[in-house]
Amino acid sequence: MTEPADHPLIQAVKPLVDAMGAEILAPAHALPDDVVLAWEGEDVVAVRLPQLSDSLDHILAAMERRHGMPLASLDRKAKQSAVRTLEARGAFSVRHGVETVASALGVSRFTVYNYLNRENTAKDD
Repeated sequence: MTEPADHPLIQAVKPLVDAMGAEILAPAHALPDDVVLAWEGEDVVAVRLPQLSDSLDHILAAMERRHGMPLASLDRKAKQSAVRTLEARGAFSVRHGVETVASALGVSRFTVYNYLNRENTAKDD
C-alpha cells in the first residue's frame, strides 16, 4: 500500500491546501466541519479549512513572499494594487480586515478606505 503522504490525491491537493492555509489530516481525525476526500471509494485525507481571520494572515504572508519584502515597504502604487487584490479575495469581509490590512501595509485605516474608494470610483467612471 502507498504511504499516505505519497498518495496521488494528497499530492494533487497539497498545493491548494497550502495556498489556503488549510491543514491535511488523517480521515480518522476529521471533525464534522472538515472535508474528507475519497479516492476510489476509500477515504484518503481530511482537510481542515482555516478560520477566515487565519486565511487573511496567510494571504498577507503569501503576498509578502511574492513581493520579496514586507508589504509596508511597498510603494504607494503597489500598496494600492495589493488592496485591490485583497478586496477581490474578500479580505474586507473579515472582521477587523481593514485594520489587519492597514497594519500589514504600514498605513492608516483611512488610507485603506481611500484606496478602496479610489478603486470603486474608477469602476463607476
